[in-house]
Amino acid sequence: MSVSTPVTDFDTRAFRRALGNFATGVTVVTAAGPSGRKVGVTANSFNSVSLDPALILWSIDKRSTSHEVFEEASHFAVNILAADQIDLSNTFARPKDDRFAGIEHEAGIGGAPLFPDCSARFQCQKFQQLDGGDHWILVGKVVAFDDFGRSPLLYHQGAYSMVLPHTRMTPRAEGQAPSSHFQGRLQHNLYYLMTQALRAYQADYQPRQLCTGLRTSEARMLMVLENDAGLSLNQLQYEVAMPAREIEEAVANLTRKGLIADDEGRVRLSTKGVDETEALWGIAKEQQDKVFAQFSQDQLDTFKTVLKAIIQM
Repeated sequence: MSVSTPVTDFDTRAFRRALGNFATGVTVVTAAGPSGRKVGVTANSFNSVSLDPALILWSIDKRSTSHEVFEEASHFAVNILAADQIDLSNTFARPKDDRFAGIEHEAGIGGAPLFPDCSARFQCQKFQQLDGGDHWILVGKVVAFDDFGRSPLLYHQGAYSMVLPHTRMTPRAEGQAPSSHFQGRLQHNLYYLMTQALRAYQADYQPRQLCTGLRTSEARMLMVLENDAGLSLNQLQYEVAMPAREIEEAVANLTRKGLIADDEGRVRLSTKGVDETEALWGIAKEQQDKVFAQFSQDQLDTFKTVLKAIIQM
């Protein structure tokens, strides 16, 4: 058993690397001063403090030129970034004259900028500022928040990362009865078997797809549009089997992200959209290869034939 020796003088780089073992989310904290000047800072120091009252905190380097605005502002906003917002994170992490130029945002409470398509957003009244060594610790009282439920962007050991489900299965509790799957007549009911198979397949596949930062409806639409297939909204509705409202929302989101474009009433993939779609197909292929590796090609061909026949009924 090794015993750690207390260190009073250590290498700050080594200390930073050690801290990097704690994976965090990524936020862009924003505010607007009385003069209207807007600032935004990429930060992973965000944390919850209290539920009652609703308090959160984050910290900013004392050398930051943005701190003056945060000190003057009555409110600030914490935008928790989604997995596909790496560019937004990079923009507010680097020196730039106007970080908000070309960035879609809206004014929140106190004028603090809010970004669309985040994982979540917290609008805060400035509650307290504490001295924290070479940083200021800013505590905010949450007065409004949005929960979009999107897969978050993570930061670990100096690199961006994303959420994936743990491979360890949840053990059955002591005394819990075993599953009744495939007992009695259920083992011969094809509908039951198909729905259970789909659930088992999606349990691993869907979280990986969501890690791209795209909603399920958006990912499905991009995959339908492979090879730059131009489709009308009616054709999209038929191919993706989603309500018109969801399709319109997905089209609006994907257009805003620059992944698709309108071509005389037909939706087509942009160059960026083609790259994103290839990544989605890569995830799909990895999952398919993993699940069906145990079956022969003849078995798979028969399986596809049966599925296609059912679809066309």
